[in-house]
Amino acid sequence: MAEKSVHEPFEAAGDPKHAVRATRSAGRKMRSMLLDAASPLFRERGLSGTAITDIAAAADAFPSQITYYFRTKEALFVECACRELLYLARSTEQAALKARTPREYTHALAETVTASDSVAFFAEALTLTRRRQDLAPLVERTIERLHSEGARAYASQVARHGWRSLRAPDESSRRFWAVAIGVILEGYAMGRSPDELCDEMLRVLGEQAKSASDTARLRLVDERDASGNSNEEG
Repeated sequence: MAEKSVHEPFEAAGDPKHAVRATRSAGRKMRSMLLDAASPLFRERGLSGTAITDIAAAADAFPSQITYYFRTKEALFVECACRELLYLARSTEQAALKARTPREYTHALAETVTASDSVAFFAEALTLTRRRQDLAPLVERTIERLHSEGARAYASQVARHGWRSLRAPDESSRRFWAVAIGVILEGYAMGRSPDELCDEMLRVLGEQAKSASDTARLRLVDERDASGNSNEEG
């Protein structure tokens, strides 16, 4: 029995399915390493200022591995930007989990988004895809995922706290990110600080939902108005 257990790993390693899984796992790891190395370089130097050899050196890889996994530097740039935006979206959701009111929730989202350059990074990718339509599908999938996950997170918070949303979750999510991209791009061009960007986002977004206490007060006011009107009519 002992001899059989010693040989089992070698038999598994020789299994074609095992080899395929190992190859795929190694491939995913290498792609992740290249993305990790490329993102800070692209953010610091831009697309034109970053060479494939620089990325390969930072990832302890070969330039040929970059072209093997991503084909072109532009494709790698777009994938980096898309990934960073989705990471930012996840961070905003985590930051907003402690919010107890709709105002706190919106502030946490806006503060987290404007503290990062990920939206500006993604905007560069959007501009690039205008000339490289072969890269557009990745951007499209990223935007759809951004909106769907944002809508899911917002709907969850509304249900959890009993808020009354002023818009449908999907509309709220799309509006939030449209405002974020617009405000941040304009702000970067004007040299505005993260605090100024956050304030501007909050101003444009306005009220997103009402808390349970706000809804109760509104209902009480409505009932009083209705009661007063019926008395006047009587």
